[in-house]
Amino acid sequence: MSSYVHKSHNVTVLLYHLVFPAKYRRVVIDGLVDQVLREVCLELETRYQLKFLEIGTDRDHVHFLVQSVPTYSVTKLVMIIKSLTAREIFRRCPGVKKKLWGGEFWSDGYFASTVGRLGNERTIGAYVKQQGSSYQQLHQDRQLALF
Repeated sequence: MSSYVHKSHNVTVLLYHLVFPAKYRRVVIDGLVDQVLREVCLELETRYQLKFLEIGTDRDHVHFLVQSVPTYSVTKLVMIIKSLTAREIFRRCPGVKKKLWGGEFWSDGYFASTVGRLGNERTIGAYVKQQGSSYQQLHQDRQLALF
């Protein structure tokens, strides 16, 4: 369960759903790799200000529900998790490296999504809309186009 992280000037609950596919989408995640991955993630919790709320492994990808602090961007968070877990998996499971001839455990890509603790986009949008004496809608579209 997530909890509020209290710092000197902020209180946060930052939750991310991250999905990392194995390199070449190879089927390399077995029971031993799963166990090593979970152990490494617990070690990362003590070294960094992270909390792995859930870890779900499939045969060729892994889902993480991670709580972090605002110090880390999503990119930095992904880099920390990918690099350190890959290094330890290769060190503790040498057979995996033979299946992945390129020397990389994770694919370059990943999926990242924020997760709301208290509500979804519609709930938070309605809450924000009700704040203050006069509400001014910023965008006409339901979704803001960035490109």
